[in-house]
Amino acid sequence: MRSDCHQHLWPPAFIDALRRRDTFPYLREWTLYLAGEDPYEVDPAAHDVGLRRAREIAEGTGRVLVSLSSPLGIEHGPGHDLIDVWHESALELPDPFHVWAAAAVTEPDPSALARLLRVDRVAGLQLPATALGGPAAIAHVSPLLTELERAGKPLLVHPGPAPAGESGMPGWWPALVPYVAQMHRSWMAWHLAGRERHPSLRIGFVALAGLAPLHHERLTARGGAFAVDPFVFYETSSYQADAITALSRVVGEGAIVHGSDRPYAQPLDQAVFPPALFTTNARRFLTGQP
Repeated sequence: MRSDCHQHLWPPAFIDALRRRDTFPYLREWTLYLAGEDPYEVDPAAHDVGLRRAREIAEGTGRVLVSLSSPLGIEHGPGHDLIDVWHESALELPDPFHVWAAAAVTEPDPSALARLLRVDRVAGLQLPATALGGPAAIAHVSPLLTELERAGKPLLVHPGPAPAGESGMPGWWPALVPYVAQMHRSWMAWHLAGRERHPSLRIGFVALAGLAPLHHERLTARGGAFAVDPFVFYETSSYQADAITALSRVVGEGAIVHGSDRPYAQPLDQAVFPPALFTTNARRFLTGQP
């Protein structure tokens, strides 16, 4: 089965919930307002379930994992209302769509997560990188990660909200500066403190972890240590051959899994990249099966 481990698709009920809000994040018609980014014009077709499903079927993708958009900042916000709407509506999406669970990180609720992880269509948990930025942060969300280990399901680390006050920068700025820095920091924090706490947890970092493993020489030169972790995976969204090849040389081809970040980027060309990125590597990340 060919998998896409990282997409975003907002079901109608979730869109309606965003439109009812009057604080960040919120929608006005199809304009998205976030605290740390300029208003973003959403393409309605990008969240048309029928169109998206037809496209995946035409491309032959057998499993598409959709997740809550962590840059919205919902996981860091008060209450669980939007997270509940996400789960209820996303779990009603038809095949080939499966779901990454979300969780509030201010007041983690491991019991609620445990119930969700028993649902077959829930692949695992996505957390924002902003909730995994150091040893203390990892300790705070550790009850959630313990439930993931018990369920045998993986964690996906995704960029969180961009810092407020950076409006006026070019549209690509959040994706290239704060998002990449968040991924880099969360990877380093996991390397420092996460694996010791959760020795069997499979974890995937989107956007190739901000290319953090390429700094392994500097890490060791400054007193750190580096070894390839067989339970750490790197999702490809927005990157192509140069970055994927470079990272593969450090962590091995078996650690690279395909994710497109659709509708914000497009899937990799299957004719160009090793089939394992789309199949066996993804299966090992999602299920632990060799």
